[in-house]
Order: sequence, then structure tokens, then C-alpha cells
Amino acid sequence: MCKISNIWNVKEDEFPHSGTIEEKIKFILNYAVLAPSRHNTQPWLFNIDSGAIYLYADRNRGLIVADPQGRELIISCGTALFNLRLALNHFGYRAQITTFPDANNPNLLARIKLAYPICESTDDKLLFSAIPKRHTNRQNYQWWDVPESLLRWLQSDAEQEGGCLQIVKKSTMRHQISELVVQAEHLLMSDPNYRNELAHWIHPGNSITHDGIPGYAQGINEHFDFVTPLFALVLRTFDLGNSAAERSRKLVENSPAIVVLSTDNDTPADWLAAGQALERLLLRAQALGLHSSFLNQPIQVPQLRNELQKILSKPGFPQIILRLGFGKEVKPTSRRVVDEVLIF
Repeated sequence: MCKISNIWNVKEDEFPHSGTIEEKIKFILNYAVLAPSRHNTQPWLFNIDSGAIYLYADRNRGLIVADPQGRELIISCGTALFNLRLALNHFGYRAQITTFPDANNPNLLARIKLAYPICESTDDKLLFSAIPKRHTNRQNYQWWDVPESLLRWLQSDAEQEGGCLQIVKKSTMRHQISELVVQAEHLLMSDPNYRNELAHWIHPGNSITHDGIPGYAQGINEHFDFVTPLFALVLRTFDLGNSAAERSRKLVENSPAIVVLSTDNDTPADWLAAGQALERLLLRAQALGLHSSFLNQPIQVPQLRNELQKILSKPGFPQIILRLGFGKEVKPTSRRVVDEVLIF
């Protein structure tokens, strides 16, 4: 049976009220590291200095082939930043955030200073409680409609963080996006460097690295977790574009809801904002009983991203494609513990 790091079982009543400020911040970071990231790379690092928190992009965990600009890497760091904001508020701190505070260090994404105590809003409390429950669900969903009111709520969440969430309603648009996903799968999977990079992040469920995509998240039965390395080897060796494309096509066509998160511009600042918008709406979805997973393949291919932008027929740059629906609970993927993401 697979094992996961017990960081998902963090209990807020274990907060060290009588501890030092550093001990309190380290406890709060347990919630930040539960954020989602591409291939579960967890590309973030934190530094605690004089009561402030510094968020860095860990370029060593970047995807050179799939994400050469580091766009998704910074989006991932944005999701961690949003969790950190919620956790700080929950434990009584107001976060004063300066993004990209050092022009000479582009890897320093944010400086978070702790300000005077703040009363947590009811809504923030709801979102905070969803952090340990939010898991990416790559499985099939029930064919139950997602109420329009819930989707509008998610749109409001995205806008609150500077993003724009477009709901894909028309069957024509959904079919066009489905075709883009299929094209992207074929293009990406035909590249042996891409396949090798993807396979590098596929691990058995009991891996000691506490990162990557475990076999069970790919649909491999936990009792057969020993075949996960073989699956990774096959992925490296053969172009599985046809099977990957067909599965992705079905996911697009059969998912109750497809949404696209966009930003006005396409700079690192926009990517960091997109990550915060993404995590807000993912936590809202979790609180509402919705599951989610990503279908970002067209955005990872520049020419197809341009095509997607035309299909959406709205200004802005698409950053994330999400599918939403109701389904069975799934196991979370492992996370590195706080000591593994701290730098001094």
C-alpha cells in the first residue's frame, strides 16, 4: 500500500501559541506547501528572516522542456502564496505582501511581512478549512451538472485576485478546445525530451522524495504500485500520444464543466497573480464539493495557446484550463515537509 507524508494531517490546534515567531511561521508554512503544482514538482522555497517570510522560485524544480519560461512554475508558487495568506490570517496575522521586491533577483517572488493582528472573515475561514481537503482529481467525474450559481461564484473569486474565468458553455467551443487538447497531446508526446521529463516525475506511491505523480494518481491500483517504474519506462520509450489524446478528449467532452483562467497580460507578475486566483477558486470549489483537474496541454504549445486565445474571443492570455465536476474522493499526492523547503 502506498504511503503519503502526513503533512496533510496538519492540525490547527497544534499551533505553537507560546512558541517563537519562527516556530509559528514554520507551522503556518505547513499549509502553504499543500498547494498544487505542475507534476507535483513543488517549485517553491521559503526563507524566514526577522519575522518576515520570503518566497522564492526553485528553478531546480523547473520543467525545462514543458515550461521553458517558468510560467507554470511561478503560477504554482502563486498557489502556495495564496495558501500562506489564508493561513496567516487564520492564525491572527495580517500579511503585507510585496511582490518581486528585488529587481536583481527574479527568483524572489514575494516578501511577506507580518503586521498587526487581524480578525479572520467567515469566508476566509471557509477557504482555509478547505486547504487540507483540496486534492487534484484526475479520475472521471459524475455526469451531474455544475449549477450556474457555483460557476459564477468561482468567476468572482478569480476576479478578486486579478484573473478572469471564462466558462465554456457552447458545445462548439468545447469541441474546439477538445481538438486543441488532442493536437497538443500528439505534439508533446511525440517529443522524447518531453516524455523523459514527464516520466522523471512519475514515482511509486511509497517514494521517499515526497514529490511527483504517484502511480495511484495515474489510475494504477495501489496493490500494483510496483509497476509504476515500468509505466515510467514505457512512457520514456514509446510515443503514447494516441492513447493520451483519446483519454484527454473524453475528459473534455464528458466533464460537467470546463473553465479557462486568463490574465490581462503575460508577465511574471501576472503568472503569480494567476496562481493566487487559481488557488482561491480551487479552494472554493473544494468547499462546494467540486473536484478539479488540469487540461493545460494547449497552453503549453505556443501556437495552440494562440488558437485557444482566438477561440475564447476575449482579450487576455489563457493561463489554466480546468475541468470541474462531482466525483469520488481521491488520495492526495505527497508533499515535502517544511524543513525541506526552507533556505537560510
